[in-house]
Amino acid sequence: MSWQDYVDTILVGSGHIDKAAIISAAGDSIWAASPDFQLKPEEMKDCALLASGDSSAKDKAIKSGLRIGGMFYFILHIADDGLILAKFGNSGVAVAKGKQAVIIGHHDERQNPSEAVSVVARLADFLKYKDF
Repeated sequence: MSWQDYVDTILVGSGHIDKAAIISAAGDSIWAASPDFQLKPEEMKDCALLASGDSSAKDKAIKSGLRIGGMFYFILHIADDGLILAKFGNSGVAVAKGKQAVIIGHHDERQNPSEAVSVVARLADFLKYKDF
């Protein structure tokens, strides 16, 4: 399965995510993304640092939010395992770290946030143990 297949089939194909991206764990490249999900280099770097547990990135995100796809989301939760939950209005994002990649999934107001988070977290867990 290609990285784009993970985005199209597992994430967006679940029906719980409307757009998604998989970026490198360093936050320096996009490996796959939905066509309408544009991430800037600084947004990818911030997501990667936050998912890796960087304390200064955590402090910054808690104070100012997390910018993804040009929108600022306020942080709801940052777990020790690198799972981040954030929202803007009735939409939100879940960010989770796999072994080599960071998964970013967006849900809109029609989708259940808990299901969206679950889909992103399950893929991240799967990727933590997959050798490529």
